[in-house]
Amino acid sequence: MTARRLDGKDLAASLRAQAAEAVTAAAAGGNAVRLAIVIATQDESAAWYVRSLTGAAARVGIECDISDLGADAAPGRIATELARLSADPKVNGIILQTPVPAGATAAELAEVIDPAKDVDGANPVSLGRLTAGLPAFAPATAAAVVRLLDFHGIGLSGRRAVVVGRSAVVGKPLAQLLLARDATVTIAHSRTPDLAGVTSEADVLVVAAGRPGLITAAHVRPGAAVVDVGTNASDGGLVGDVAAEVAGNAGALSPVPGGVGTVTTAELLLATVTAAADQKNVGALR
Repeated sequence: MTARRLDGKDLAASLRAQAAEAVTAAAAGGNAVRLAIVIATQDESAAWYVRSLTGAAARVGIECDISDLGADAAPGRIATELARLSADPKVNGIILQTPVPAGATAAELAEVIDPAKDVDGANPVSLGRLTAGLPAFAPATAAAVVRLLDFHGIGLSGRRAVVVGRSAVVGKPLAQLLLARDATVTIAHSRTPDLAGVTSEADVLVVAAGRPGLITAAHVRPGAAVVDVGTNASDGGLVGDVAAEVAGNAGALSPVPGGVGTVTTAELLLATVTAAADQKNVGALR
């Protein structure tokens, strides 16, 4: 058996088209859509991601403002910039790029971002609303996983889902999104004993641990759908958290690259145009 490929390229193209259509409609009404990205790092992978995001934004007509504060920026300086952007009516979406400098934490800084502009779901208020089942922007990668599963017709209701990874960026919010879709969810992590015993019970297995090759064929129930969120640098390229051998027994498997990461960028663009539309409607009611 060879796993069906859960490719993200066609889905990402569809999301970008939706975003471009919304930007065009906003422009016809005299409104621009603007995304602000705050950077305080010299991390090369972060720089690569920002270049990718700004390029994608430009192609759909979203204007990007980059605030590069330098890798030695003080937490107070970063917070001040996030507060300024939150108060700027011309800015519709805000992203704080990680990692952040020593002495700062992304979670504390994200508290400054206006939840209405928190398009990557970083503010604890956004995460709390997500847990409570209230409208909120979910972290883009977590949202992209569910979007990818839907696109490829992988059912979630009543299925056993296992998420490997417990970060606030992917694992925890993804568990909430899967619960909202009536999956029975288990979160596994680095301290989970008998990881293979847990993951092999999954109908849907999502791996976001940041450890290349962590999941082998022994971890996967034959026929399961496996989503690989890992993006680990290797010999100038990217590899996931799932070993290549898993393709031999999984029912479906997302590639790295070309899977979740492709959809994540498009998800952020769509969240930005959604935020812009919501802000315009709120403004009209005032």
